[in-house]
Amino acid sequence: MTDDPTIRRFDPDRHPVREPADFDWPVLESAIEYETGWYTGGYDRVGQPDGSEKRYYWADLPAAAVIVAVAPGHVVGDAAADEDHLVMVDQYRPTIQEQCLELPAGIVEDGESYTDAGRRELREETGFDAAGVSLIEEFWCSTGVLRHRRGIVFAEGLEPTDADLDDNEFLTVTTVPVSEALDVARQEPSNDATIEGILLAQAEGLL
Repeated sequence: MTDDPTIRRFDPDRHPVREPADFDWPVLESAIEYETGWYTGGYDRVGQPDGSEKRYYWADLPAAAVIVAVAPGHVVGDAAADEDHLVMVDQYRPTIQEQCLELPAGIVEDGESYTDAGRRELREETGFDAAGVSLIEEFWCSTGVLRHRRGIVFAEGLEPTDADLDDNEFLTVTTVPVSEALDVARQEPSNDATIEGILLAQAEGLL
């Protein structure tokens, strides 16, 4: 698992990790076309290696934490007390008009780390407090259109507490045995963050 770094927002002056050998993809114009309060949308007019120019559209939104939270069976009231369970939320997603079973997740607020946000979102959405949280991975998402980073947070040592849902959160908390979690996550409508979180936790030997 990685240490929890400072969250990187998009910085047009930051040099890329791997610069092109013979072309610097100059940004000839950068424009914001709309702001929603949730994200900012715009485009960069960019010079391409063949001498042409193209508008590359983007949406810029805050980083998000996705929480892989594991609880012993007896904590969630399951008869199979010897098997760990993954905490999930079942909610309707108006964007795709589907009912989705997902890992808990939420926006990283100003001044928070991924682990701070993960602990808070887990408590608010599911009513579980975590004794320990750690960052598994952070990365850019949907790099063809988004300026958005995601952090996968592992949470353990869960204890029930009171949930505190936002006024646009209508969800049901449920749990899935860890041994079945990936199969459940792959059932349609599947969710990228949920599959990523489970796979990365498995790769780290946490599930």
